[in-house]
Amino acid sequence: MSVAMPYDPSTFRALTFHDAVPAFLERADSPHAYLERCIAAIEERDPTVRAWQALRIDVARAEAEEATRRYRAGKPLSAIDGMPVGIKDLIQTRDLPTGEGIAGNESSQGTVDSASVQALRAAGAVILGKLVTTELGGGHPSVTTNPFDATRTPGGSSSGSAAAIGARMLPVAIGTQVGGSIIRPAGYCANYAIKPTFGALNRGERQGYSQSCVGVHAGSLEDLWTVTHEIGRRAGGDPGHPGLFGPAPTPRGSRPSRLMVMESDGWQQTDAVTRGAFMQVLDQLREQGVVVLQRRDDPHIEAFETSLAGAADLVGRILAFENRWALENLVREHATLSDSTLASLDRARAMTVDDYRVALHQRSQAQQRFSALAPIGDALISLTAPGPATPLQALKNVQGDPLPSGTGNPAFALPASLLLAPALAVPMLSVNALPLGIQLIGQRHDDYRLVAYARWLVDKVSPVAVG
Repeated sequence: MSVAMPYDPSTFRALTFHDAVPAFLERADSPHAYLERCIAAIEERDPTVRAWQALRIDVARAEAEEATRRYRAGKPLSAIDGMPVGIKDLIQTRDLPTGEGIAGNESSQGTVDSASVQALRAAGAVILGKLVTTELGGGHPSVTTNPFDATRTPGGSSSGSAAAIGARMLPVAIGTQVGGSIIRPAGYCANYAIKPTFGALNRGERQGYSQSCVGVHAGSLEDLWTVTHEIGRRAGGDPGHPGLFGPAPTPRGSRPSRLMVMESDGWQQTDAVTRGAFMQVLDQLREQGVVVLQRRDDPHIEAFETSLAGAADLVGRILAFENRWALENLVREHATLSDSTLASLDRARAMTVDDYRVALHQRSQAQQRFSALAPIGDALISLTAPGPATPLQALKNVQGDPLPSGTGNPAFALPASLLLAPALAVPMLSVNALPLGIQLIGQRHDDYRLVAYARWLVDKVSPVAVG
């Protein structure tokens, strides 16, 4: 095993921003100096990690200087004024290219800012650059490597976003999820991350999928919630959605009374060592007085688990049909699209509207059975993936796979997307010296409450290292 930086969740310290702000106000530190530390980390780590698609260092330095002057005047624009942030390369930016992970499209220059980028700029955040994504946010691997072991995947499709946080290049990065693209890479790269309630954060131009979300990767829960809130209050939610609920301050820890273990299809795919680590977390929860419920404990949980069977195939069908028209245009423009992308288009071409309706009905049944769990437990708990990051040489999209998984197994991350529910990744496990996360999933619009549960979990439950 080649582990470049063995991971121990009890000692690893990610880069954070909220705790630097007092020093900015006292002139003991500055956003400019903070940015320079980020740039130094990028110069040191990115030749191996390869998280960045494009950088705007000179402009970022000028913006950090402006933020420094605001702090010295005692007038920061917001709690994230001067914060360096990276943007996933699926999201439009007016002054950086948006290549969408397509080979040969890396220099495609945009002219507009997506809603989330507009909100970040208005709050004073420093957009440092664009972070690598997989091709069109799909399952074809990107060039990015895992920051803890360069021979392993960082996950996808928010590969660069997750890796930049894990490599301590940034305190916050913006990602997206339509299947498992925030939660899985966050777990592989020791991130805190939120996939919010569907529609809670305005997706800007990315309205084409019926379950995609903009989310946040971060080195701390405080920075995660603050950035999520700043985007939510400035950009609002998707059209027709009420947006993100919850006040600005990061919630204090709140002990959940009852947590329900979500097995999904992922449990049978989880190796024994990883299972053992997760069971140690559940044992600690019980010792803290939390009632831990499993599928055999309640018929409603069993019915919910049954509705998740074949989630990868269901997500694959929904995404293929919804993406068909975009892909039909792209195949005329780009001859470099991967086999997995072309296979998704072929699948869509074979589908009828009735096939899509059947898939939507299946998704609706899972959502209804999840809603029925609200009186039974406070949230679901699971792993972020069936094991730590997969070796790159072992990853290959196999023809006929229900959902291309060339960036690792998404089984545990898919349900929250189908349910349109908020999910959090919490870095609490080390399996064979590699990161793996705990996932919490709440009912719709329980984003703030979920962060409170995560805060309690981090404060009261010891990280687990096995293998």
